[in-house]
Amino acid sequence: MLTYILRRVGAGVLLLAIVTLVTFTIFYVVPRLAGQTTEQLATMYVGKAPTPEAIEATIDRLGLDQPITVQFWEFLRGIFVGAEYQFGRDTVQCAAPCFGYSFQNYQEVFPEIIKRLPVTFSLAIGAGVIWLVGGVAVGVISAIKKGSVFDRVAMGIALAGVSLPIFFTGLLCLAFLVHATGLFPSPSYTPFTDNPVAWATGLILPWVTLAFLHAAQYARQTRAGMLETMGEDYIRTARAKGLAERKVVLKHGLRPTLTPIVTIFGLDLGLVLGGAVLTETVFSLNGIGRYAVTAIVQSDLPVILGVTLFGAFFIVVCNLIVDLLYAWVDPRVRVTA
Repeated sequence: MLTYILRRVGAGVLLLAIVTLVTFTIFYVVPRLAGQTTEQLATMYVGKAPTPEAIEATIDRLGLDQPITVQFWEFLRGIFVGAEYQFGRDTVQCAAPCFGYSFQNYQEVFPEIIKRLPVTFSLAIGAGVIWLVGGVAVGVISAIKKGSVFDRVAMGIALAGVSLPIFFTGLLCLAFLVHATGLFPSPSYTPFTDNPVAWATGLILPWVTLAFLHAAQYARQTRAGMLETMGEDYIRTARAKGLAERKVVLKHGLRPTLTPIVTIFGLDLGLVLGGAVLTETVFSLNGIGRYAVTAIVQSDLPVILGVTLFGAFFIVVCNLIVDLLYAWVDPRVRVTA
């Protein structure tokens, strides 16, 4: 088991290194290969009215006139040991992990991401619990009651959930559940440690909206997996031995079905932890996703880079946890890994 864990941790570290290299290549190397000069690159980061002095200062500050290998080394050094930046006559120290300073407000990127992390984390955890428990429960009941009214209605709603984009369902919920009927309070974020009730009530609508999209997918996949599993010979054997139907379904039917569910849950949760872009934008939650959207609109390269690597980190970590859960869900993994 220890060998299995070490392999997965090593694979996760390697994947993060590859993501870092690819991200750097996309933002620094590809524009050069496309024919952009150093001055043109600097102009993108200066603003709408760049002056020659501002362009020159940007080139010096970002090291855009340095060879690509030197830029990559400085990029890595900033992540692991920090970096120094020159703003006019002042030299400022950027602590590791350093993703640089925003081109728009000159704020250090990593602390800004950490400041927004509680919002995104609260949104991801709450929605993740709802869509996992709700989606799997609906999928199991639909499989057991195949062809019933519940099955037809649940799968119809699931199809709607998969088909409708989240900005549509989110705006619909805001219009009817908040502004028209007042059934839900206006979405907002209150730190859990300040007021747990306000934390939950302020996020309930974003949770439900985000969970609706994912729960629909989980319900359909769980139903399909359960229908396939419940037709296996060992299920008939379990019933023939006189086991209670509840035990047959939950122990022998649901457990094999959970393997693909665990896989997609890890990926989905990692993506949401990296920033639920549309959900945070629709509900005006100041999380990592909204921070990324603002940076993209403003071409704020350090912020885009920082959020991209931060999101990749969560996806790799969630994948690692999923790999470890496999050994619990399916003990054969420990043998074959």
